[in-house]
Amino acid sequence: MARLTVLWIAGMMAFGLCVASWADAPPSSTPAQNSLKPSRPTPSSAEAMANAGFAPINGLTRVKDIANLQGVRGNQLIGYGLVVGLEGTGDGQTTQFTQASLVNMLRRFGIDVPASAVMVKNVAAVMVTADLPPFVKPGSRIDVVVSSMGDAKSLQGGTLLQTPLRAANGQIYAVAQGPISIGGFNYEAGGSKVQKNDVNVGRIPGGAYVEQAVPMPLSQDGTTLEFTLQSPDFTTASRMANAIRQQLNVSTLAEDGATVEVVVPDQWRQNLVGFISKVEEVTLTPDVVARIVVDERTGTVVIGGNVRLGAGAVAHGDINVEVSNTPVVVPPPPFSVNPPPATVVPLKSTQATEHGGQLAVIPQTTTVDQLVHALNALGVTPRDLIAILQGMRAAGMIQAEIDIQ
Repeated sequence: MARLTVLWIAGMMAFGLCVASWADAPPSSTPAQNSLKPSRPTPSSAEAMANAGFAPINGLTRVKDIANLQGVRGNQLIGYGLVVGLEGTGDGQTTQFTQASLVNMLRRFGIDVPASAVMVKNVAAVMVTADLPPFVKPGSRIDVVVSSMGDAKSLQGGTLLQTPLRAANGQIYAVAQGPISIGGFNYEAGGSKVQKNDVNVGRIPGGAYVEQAVPMPLSQDGTTLEFTLQSPDFTTASRMANAIRQQLNVSTLAEDGATVEVVVPDQWRQNLVGFISKVEEVTLTPDVVARIVVDERTGTVVIGGNVRLGAGAVAHGDINVEVSNTPVVVPPPPFSVNPPPATVVPLKSTQATEHGGQLAVIPQTTTVDQLVHALNALGVTPRDLIAILQGMRAAGMIQAEIDIQ
């Protein structure tokens, strides 16, 4: 026992010496020991994050998300073509333009046949549309949408023949061709029919080659840039001009509610793309109009964050009218010699029920949460809420636009 006690005391003394030597030792600069200490962000790392394009997450919005550089836009293309290879689901014989188109195409290949000898049940006339993005170069590929314009039953399994796509000026900017993907199916046999999605419209991903580019200068004079807001607003335009001026130290001017002019500094005039990238990363808080969007078809109501309610009282009730038709069997008269058959006479009844709503006091609200609680206090359905909102707007209790879809 005494020996164990001596060994325990010696071990504790050795451990104390190790702890003392570790505490008195100077801090090591090895990566392994430094990794144990919490790292702090340095100005250089924060600068690197800013240069990398990371926007702060405090409800701010980048310029590139709310505005576009003026003049930078896409172009719509359209063309007329033929889809072949259909399994008897093409246009009917009464679709004369499909027959004429097929005859003209065969004539271009040196085959001359009368229109009456052409069967078009495996062919469909279609319109081909596409959007030509800005800055695309010849040889690039774009998606196209193929839509039937005759009485074809389905474009499933069809292949679009070479179709030139023209812009509004009549010039050809792309050529489309390829198999069509419709994202659905349509099968019919023995009087039964099964269909999923729309089978008369399809897409060809990357189905068109760009033949020529659209000239698109970034700046008219090389010294100024004009940005156009997607949703024009005077407050947002002013905030955007101020944000660009303060964050990039350049001259700006909000020309109107949709256009902000930015003067290009001398050191950036040979690198407009780099300067535009800097402007697009500027952050600001856009202003939005108080708006309520109502879709009566689906009963959807979307209330914007700036909508406020004034104090008032609302009562809402509804009337249900029920018309029932109950068949009643009228027997023949008793003791008849040749009794007629029983007659079924409809017995109609109409009943109207009015559900009166109590008068509910709506307090003045300043937040969306208070607004939702105030409207939920009425205990109405979304479709009833549409009529209530319109009535409150007419009474001046809601200072917001009501957009009915």
